[in-house]
Amino acid sequence: MKKQPLFLLLAPLLFLAVFYFYPLASILRVSFARGGVLAPLAEIVRSDSLRGVLWFTVWQAAASTLLTLAAGLPGAYVLARYDFRGKTLFRALTGIPFVMPTLVVAAGFNALLGPQGWVNTLLVNWLGLAAPPVRFVNTVWAILIAHVFYNTTIVLRMVGDFWAHLDPRLGQAARTLGANRWRTFHRVTLPLLAPAILAAALLVFIFDFSSFAVVLVLGGPKFATLEVEIFYQTSALFNLPLAATLSVIQLASTLILTVVYTRLSARVTRPVRLRAARLTRRAAVGWGSRVRVGLVVGFLLVLLTAPLAALASRSVVNLSPRRARDALPDRGLTLAFYRALTENPTRSVVNVPPARAIGVSLGYAAATVVLALGLGLPAAWVLARGRGSRLSRVLDPILMLPLGTSAVTLGLGFIVALNRPPLDLRASPLLIPLAHTLVAFPFVVRSLTPALQSIRPRLRQAAMLLGASPEQVVRYVDVPLVGRALLVAATFAFTISLGEFGATALIARPEFPTVPVVIYRFLSRPGALNYGQALALSTILMLITAAGMLAIERFRIGEVGEF
Repeated sequence: MKKQPLFLLLAPLLFLAVFYFYPLASILRVSFARGGVLAPLAEIVRSDSLRGVLWFTVWQAAASTLLTLAAGLPGAYVLARYDFRGKTLFRALTGIPFVMPTLVVAAGFNALLGPQGWVNTLLVNWLGLAAPPVRFVNTVWAILIAHVFYNTTIVLRMVGDFWAHLDPRLGQAARTLGANRWRTFHRVTLPLLAPAILAAALLVFIFDFSSFAVVLVLGGPKFATLEVEIFYQTSALFNLPLAATLSVIQLASTLILTVVYTRLSARVTRPVRLRAARLTRRAAVGWGSRVRVGLVVGFLLVLLTAPLAALASRSVVNLSPRRARDALPDRGLTLAFYRALTENPTRSVVNVPPARAIGVSLGYAAATVVLALGLGLPAAWVLARGRGSRLSRVLDPILMLPLGTSAVTLGLGFIVALNRPPLDLRASPLLIPLAHTLVAFPFVVRSLTPALQSIRPRLRQAAMLLGASPEQVVRYVDVPLVGRALLVAATFAFTISLGEFGATALIARPEFPTVPVVIYRFLSRPGALNYGQALALSTILMLITAAGMLAIERFRIGEVGEF
């Protein structure tokens, strides 16, 4: 049994060694070859702007995390303790933002509150104003609210699912002994929920700390996180030593956070022997309960669906006045933005028809699913079988490292490291799926591990007593039990690949762009047609990822887990 985990770890660790650690080491070697390590560090210390980037990265991540907890904890309580009509649909709808590509989220808020969005257009028309009155894009509030939109699902799932298993009789006993509602929550419920809340907060903080597309599109040139600064220093200034130093700072920070997160999540995913979730919930009866549930559900639905609804509706409505040079119809309902996706008026190799990007993205996503499952399943198996062991405690943070690593840094590492034999993959169609697999790999492991941990050892022992070989036990006992989890992991990998932008922006070939790359190109160009095509592509991507989230909700196993 000791040799089996080592054999299963061979492929995942080799993959990480070749396509994660080696590219990062290559960046450091090339970048520090001239001035050494201290020169870029000294530049950061002396530069007010770079110190400002570091401070803003931490500040916005902390503020976004607190706002996400404030928005998500009431919803977690409602999902944990109440049964109400439409709850399954509500749970599925609130899960959609988590799998939305960040560029789609940015486009959704742009369609709702941007200069050409619904709110500003309606206010300008109704009030006869000369300029849009709502200034949302290029503000810090745009970044914070978009992060809340994107990460509230994490709090709802991790805290809500854990909360659902806490026996309400513990609180009732405290009330019987004279404790009021607040004291009961503070002394009984909160200590039990603390691991789940802290794990969710750390995961949200990691995502916000490495935010890229949201800050790039909604924050504008005034705001920059470490991720955005790495991209700017690499692509615009070609300052590799400074970009590498910023990457090291980000890696060190996220490594510490990831280690703490894996320890806390291990406590959350540990089997809870209190009460089944179906026994802890009650119907929302009485005006007080109905009002509480209605307010929380209504607020979350508005927060998490309004930008997506604005995006979809804005993609079929032309709000701009027709100009002679624009191939657009008059104001009103139109499918012109979607029809334009099949056209390439310049006949340029770089400006390929946007519809072609959809096929390219689907092909990359399919390859990512195969790679991510092939590597993630054996890694998750080892973590599940060795839960609590020293090997598991060391391995878990290593496997989670890509989760907090700058996608831009990964793309740069591929350019630097994979440009010479025997790993000259610059022209290989596998380059982007490999990068996407690195991003999706931690999600696949985190999706499969709880399901593998749920396999009762007695089932495997019974099969072996009946004469089954170890291979037959895996094939006929383990695989059927985790089949639904495999579908969830595959869907995660597929949707993550479709929406990945940071690494793809650096390594995608111009004639084979992905959907997020084309969306960013359109959003960066002036003109109603470009803006409309960006919204149309974003809507298509939104529908595909929403279908993926519904599939995840349909096939997920149990009620305790990170996602």
